[in-house]
Amino acid sequence: MPNGAAIARPPAERPRQFGRVGFLTAFARGLSRRCPRCDRGALLAGYIAMPPRCASCGLDFEPCRADDAPAYFTILIVGHIVVPGLLLMERALHPETWLQMAIWLPATLFLTLALLPFVKGATIAAIWASKQG
Repeated sequence: MPNGAAIARPPAERPRQFGRVGFLTAFARGLSRRCPRCDRGALLAGYIAMPPRCASCGLDFEPCRADDAPAYFTILIVGHIVVPGLLLMERALHPETWLQMAIWLPATLFLTLALLPFVKGATIAAIWASKQG
């Protein structure tokens, strides 16, 4: 390195400015389990654990605790899928009780576990969007 040559340094990163995000945009980002503000960072760390902040934009997720709401919403959604299916099957085919149980219990479990992270992301994003100034 020649004498007096300056060491090239990356320019200091300026904090990104984020405009107001609409409710439906934030909700859709949360439904895809992405940060409702920047749409780049992960909203969930693992299955349903919430990180303290977004790794991309630094949004603090602590004020957006969803608590038990995602579980209630998931049960509501799954119930509206499983109960009509069970009743329609009973009316049309009259299967044995053991067959109904063999079909609808695993379907309920699978749907609940599959939907829970998406519903949690959407709930957190909806809470965040409603608290925007």
